Amino acid sequence: MSTKKKDEKPADEDAPQGGKKKFMIIGLVAALAIAAAAYFFVFSGSGEAEAEPAPEAGSVLAVEPVAINLAGGSYLKLGFTLQYTLAFDEGGGHGAPVQDGSKALDIAIGQFSGASLADVQNNREAMMAAFTEAVVHAYHDEVMDVYLTEYVTQ
Repeated sequence: MSTKKKDEKPADEDAPQGGKKKFMIIGLVAALAIAAAAYFFVFSGSGEAEAEPAPEAGSVLAVEPVAINLAGGSYLKLGFTLQYTLAFDEGGGHGAPVQDGSKALDIAIGQFSGASLADVQNNREAMMAAFTEAVVHAYHDEVMDVYLTEYVTQ
């Protein structure tokens, strides 16, 4: 007579069944990881191909220095040069481009006029960065940079 019940299974019979489940789960996880990696490499791209190339430097236009009144009776004598892009110089199929510094001069007067002497002297880099950004935007990216030729305060 056996003391085992009919419903009981030996411990070694469960082992292969659990091993198969573990193997199937590991295989499924590995297949998903491979599929995700394949999707990433095939469909996502590097993103660098979509980035715009940096504009190439074209001609320059020197804007005559202008005296701008500051707060407190001081003034700033500001002269600068506009660096146009090569695409602007080539005209983009619209004929010969016209270089004009009047927008940039207007922005300079508007931005620096009434500023304190201390701001103009101590925050020159920040003020010029804001000025350059405004000029590039106003010229619709036809101007790529602004170079100082004169920056005198009194």
